[in-house]
Amino acid sequence: MPDQEDRTRRTYRLELQRAVASGILESAAQTFLILIAISWFHAPPTAKGFLASGIYGGLLFTPALVSFVSRRGWRPTIAAARIALVGAIAFLVALLIPRLEIFILAGMIANACATIPTPLMTQVYQENYPYHCRGRLYSRTVAVRIATVALAGWIGGRLLEWDFRLYRLLLLVWILAFLHAANCYRQIPSSPLRNDTQAHPFQALQYVLRHPLFRTTLLSWMIMGFGNLMMLPLRVEYLANPKYQLTFSPTEVALLVSVLPSLVRLVATQLWGWLFDHINFFLLRILLNLCFAAATITFFFSRTPLGFYLGAILYGLSSGGGDVAWGLWVTRFAPPSRTAIIMAVHTFLTGTRGLLAPHVGFQLARILSIPTLALIAMGMILFAATLLLPLIPVDRQYARPSEQGTVSED
Repeated sequence: MPDQEDRTRRTYRLELQRAVASGILESAAQTFLILIAISWFHAPPTAKGFLASGIYGGLLFTPALVSFVSRRGWRPTIAAARIALVGAIAFLVALLIPRLEIFILAGMIANACATIPTPLMTQVYQENYPYHCRGRLYSRTVAVRIATVALAGWIGGRLLEWDFRLYRLLLLVWILAFLHAANCYRQIPSSPLRNDTQAHPFQALQYVLRHPLFRTTLLSWMIMGFGNLMMLPLRVEYLANPKYQLTFSPTEVALLVSVLPSLVRLVATQLWGWLFDHINFFLLRILLNLCFAAATITFFFSRTPLGFYLGAILYGLSSGGGDVAWGLWVTRFAPPSRTAIIMAVHTFLTGTRGLLAPHVGFQLARILSIPTLALIAMGMILFAATLLLPLIPVDRQYARPSEQGTVSED
């Protein structure tokens, strides 16, 4: 068994390598799967909604996954490696059978496989990254992922603009990315999950009911996340669909949706990672909500290149902090031995809103203007921020230099 310093070093090194694969897969989910569905397969709104929600649909199964992994006695990273292999197989099927229904199903499965290991890896971060520098180490790997998203978005956009039939080459790259991720997962040190997590897949919901901090935070995140996720896939729709008379090229769509926001995230994530380690978490979350609200209203109320670029920059700034806060906040408040199962509740709720919100967005866009939807989303994001105001002083009670836990395990 490697000592703590060696575990930290190995985890960080392998996470930096895995971040490259994650960035490639994120560019697929964020831009190219929907773009291919719109421009090559001429997918209807329902199909586009399913594809956009697939990345979150897998999160619905995270409580059951954590329970299953614990019951089987697997190490979290071994389970994550096996999930990545399933994602590679899904994209392989889409490559071999170029039909709309197969592409949508394969994209949903692959997107789910890219996100479903999240609570397992949060447990690994709790175990392998020291408390005092967890945000900094995590944000560095996120920065590599973001840089890869930007590069992959630019290259992919250029390929599709040159010849859209080259989307098959992108599928091959995504297969290789999943295989690389599986290899990295396999080598990261981790310990089997605590055995009592097998009692019931949704046992950690008790924490939501019994602890106001978890309950209020998750409610706020649910409202904010629904508004934000409702609009995110509509960025591609707004820019690429001739209905809105903007007629951006694939390269321009990738630039505004993926490349430019990713470049901003690359810088912003380092700042947000430092802030996560040093300031009140709920103040951090409120600031992020304000940034997301500004990004939404700026992007969707624009009809000029300057406005779109400013909106893309604000999305990048917001997303940089969202990555850190979403992925690590449970490690700040949960008992260390229960991190994975409590994180699974968080990811389950994220999956719920992520599965529904894109469908709601695409369907409402048929009867409401997209700027009107943006106003609704902005209102939800700002309301969610107000729910966190009473928790600002509460955060001080949970500041801890050790790993003894904050919320009781009982």
